[in-house]
Amino acid sequence: MKNIFFIVAILFSYTLSAQVKSIKFKGEKRRYIIYLPKTYMKNTNEKFPIVFNFHGGGMTMAEQMLYTQMNKTADKNRFIVIYPQGIKQDWNVGFGMSYKYGIDDVGFIDSLINYTSKNYRIDSTKIFATGLSRGGFFCQRLASELPHKFSAIASVGGPLPDSVAYYKISKKEIGVLNIQGTEDQIVKLEGKENDYFSGQKTYEFWKTHNNLMTSKDKEILLNNNKNDSTSITIIESNNGNKYVSFIKIIGGGHTWSGADEFNIGLPIGRTSQELDLNEYIWAFFKKQKF
Repeated sequence: MKNIFFIVAILFSYTLSAQVKSIKFKGEKRRYIIYLPKTYMKNTNEKFPIVFNFHGGGMTMAEQMLYTQMNKTADKNRFIVIYPQGIKQDWNVGFGMSYKYGIDDVGFIDSLINYTSKNYRIDSTKIFATGLSRGGFFCQRLASELPHKFSAIASVGGPLPDSVAYYKISKKEIGVLNIQGTEDQIVKLEGKENDYFSGQKTYEFWKTHNNLMTSKDKEILLNNNKNDSTSITIIESNNGNKYVSFIKIIGGGHTWSGADEFNIGLPIGRTSQELDLNEYIWAFFKKQKF
């Protein structure tokens, strides 16, 4: 009961600044939530970055907003968040749906970027994407097909789909952060044949894409929270412009680190409190050169 009241309170506070909107794309009404940071209306001459935040399979845009609580980070760091809604609560990531002939979600997001850029004060050099599970897989596809629109992506529990690697669209550099839990029973760290790469192979793919194979990896270990049973290893490489990074959450499940583990209420494994993932993702996005 306590958790229900908490969710209702958060939802009420978010609806004051978050709006449900829609655009028509290929004859379909496609919905999304847009959240404008508190400084948006105050600073009328300022252009703002955008972070697209994609829900997982079976989830809604509102659930993704409530679960990740990225609006707080947006207020603190002055960026807009858009939570799109997938048709039938899914995204065309290239497996479980035809890569070429399934729903044109890439086209939808491309059109949504164009529409938003015309109607809001957007910094077009600072457009980013993040997402959970199927939403994370979809970010990997966006990195391949729309790197001329997105500067960087951060995928949580969604490594590189096989089909995205096979149909690789663009050679343009893009920043890629991949986050996975070692105890994730839904999306396996070691990958799944004919569906998606392992976490390590995903990291190596994007290193190669960004011509970083001769760049030495920087390694970081985090284990500072004595009340948390997880730890974190980070490997990262960069060329001074774009960064590629892999966060492995030791003991972590199919979850969003730093989030309230009771928000979803499903048996998806441990939620690490070693890392405020929203802040880390934003810091990763910020250090990309444009």
